Amino acid sequence: MSNDDLSPIDATGLPVLEARLKEDLAFLCYPGKDWVPPRDGVSDVVIIGGGMCGTLAWFALATGGMKNVRVLDRAPKGREGPWLSYARMETLRSPKALTGPAFGHGALTFQAWYRAQFGAKSWQDLDKIPRTMWMEYLSWYRDVLDVPVENSVSVDHVEPQGDLLRLSVSGVTHETILTRKLVFATGRDGTGGPNIPAFIDDLPRHLWAHSADDIDFSDLRGKRVAVIGVGASAVDNAAEALEHGAAEVRHLIRRKDMPTINKMMGIGSFGFTAGFAEMDDAWRWRFMQYSFATQTPSPRGSTLRVSRHPNAFFHFGKETTRITQKQDSAVISFADGTSYDADFVILGTGFVIDPMARTEFGDTAGEIQLWQDVYTPPAGEESTDLGRFPYLNSDFTFREKTPGTAPWLKHVYCFNYGASASLGKVSGDIPGISDGAAWLSRAIAASLYSEDIEMHWKGMQDYDKPELLGDEWEATELETGAQKREGQVA
Repeated sequence: MSNDDLSPIDATGLPVLEARLKEDLAFLCYPGKDWVPPRDGVSDVVIIGGGMCGTLAWFALATGGMKNVRVLDRAPKGREGPWLSYARMETLRSPKALTGPAFGHGALTFQAWYRAQFGAKSWQDLDKIPRTMWMEYLSWYRDVLDVPVENSVSVDHVEPQGDLLRLSVSGVTHETILTRKLVFATGRDGTGGPNIPAFIDDLPRHLWAHSADDIDFSDLRGKRVAVIGVGASAVDNAAEALEHGAAEVRHLIRRKDMPTINKMMGIGSFGFTAGFAEMDDAWRWRFMQYSFATQTPSPRGSTLRVSRHPNAFFHFGKETTRITQKQDSAVISFADGTSYDADFVILGTGFVIDPMARTEFGDTAGEIQLWQDVYTPPAGEESTDLGRFPYLNSDFTFREKTPGTAPWLKHVYCFNYGASASLGKVSGDIPGISDGAAWLSRAIAASLYSEDIEMHWKGMQDYDKPELLGDEWEATELETGAQKREGQVA
């Protein structure tokens, strides 16, 4: 490594990096001018979720001068997001050098945070970002920016109150919050929940779990474990079971072959990020449906973490049709007429987009417009899962199925995985998250400003701070041509 590869922050410690960040922010006049007229007892914006998306959304709003913002998260401090709960991979999939939630600030990147502590050589040797270390970085990000996350607070219900939204919350506080705008920065399951297939309906709950559940893997020691699926979450849960002493783990995979190519990674670029939302419905659907159909493979490291165990098996062409109980085991039946007995089943079936699963909306969830309401794909491009994604406005807000039934949805922003079908991967995935936050903050700012336009107009008229005090000049008479000639004759 040459000296050209070194940075003044290398191995100098986080205080040095934090001082540099604060100076950079001061040079850029952060936080921005507070310009939103206050309303007594009303928040301008409430953000649900204090993980990566939520803290970044707050930072973007603060940069734009929107400071009357609350951030609520149902998890305890340091447990926001999936990183220390149902995310069970050893490392992140994303390349380590991606800027992620840095929002254009080099000193806010994971790379800067890592190199300040461990130096350039350690950074060069690092392959992928360890999952738990990513959580440490996000906690530092929150603390260094003083993001005011209110932990252990759950939003239970949202309803309109005039031109405002009324939020009922519980947890460490029970109160009603009035806000003008609401942002769902709720991650992967932000507009739905775990995908629980119907074939599991007849199996008692103690015999199965979804990959997003809190699973006691030590209880699987010596047991036959079946994992339905072969995506990233399925593979990570299989590895955990094996490492905790499962007698065997069998991946039961509907597909005939293992997915091996991440198609979205191949086309990732600033152009795709900026241009996706501008595409017509047919092109947006085509890109997303193809990504769904080809399926994103599990990371190589995660897959090797499973296959290095001799008691791990991958079975393809095994479409599960039904699972029933036999004494204290699960009998898994397949479409090809065969079956397999397991002691425990883990559903690696991902998440489903379903606004009706979000209890915060109540009955209004049924009024949210979905892709299946507005677009019929051509033959060969059908996708029930994709059809359930919300069909969003270009500013991340929800739309009504029937105009006039729930106009307040225009004040609710979907800044989570549910936005990907309409706006692309800018509200959850690390590569485009800062672009999405910039987009979101401008949209909210524009809406807040337009709603207060009369006040801003009056403020312009009433503004009377002079820049000139009257002593900067002296008025004189202008001598015209005629005056000059008369003076000359006289």
